[in-house]
Amino acid sequence: MNLVLILMRHAKSSWSNPFLADFDRPLNRRGRQAAIDLGNWLRRESFYPEEVLISGAVRTFQTFESLKLEIGPKYERSLYMAGSDTMFSVLATATRKSVLMIAHNPGIADFAERLVRRCPDHNRFRDYPTGATLVVRFDQERWEDIRPKTGLALRFVIPRELADV
Repeated sequence: MNLVLILMRHAKSSWSNPFLADFDRPLNRRGRQAAIDLGNWLRRESFYPEEVLISGAVRTFQTFESLKLEIGPKYERSLYMAGSDTMFSVLATATRKSVLMIAHNPGIADFAERLVRRCPDHNRFRDYPTGATLVVRFDQERWEDIRPKTGLALRFVIPRELADV
């Protein structure tokens, strides 16, 4: 069986409180709606993760919570502002065939590009805006066997494209 990774950048966060540490910033109204839309899209497209890996930041938790998936997340503090090498290492610890990972830029954009054989034909793929979501399939049987440029990009979407769906 193939492995499927749903790679999502957290939704839009709030900058309204200048005294909050970056780690503690919550989603703003637009971000909460975008995460709800992404959850609806995942269900509509039948992308159901069996395992969820998220950074410990408030905005990644709130993004996950707004997706309304019937699964609990595993917090990986090392995903907070992680580079792509760290993301590869965290993904290698996954034990299920379908994984949702929610993390941050700039690492997530680099990670997404390193994963796929061919980048999706989308003008926002390389900058990976908030809420951007890539679904990628691998022929490998175990996450620890994933190597760069071995994934097949199945879908790439940004929340703006889902607002009217």
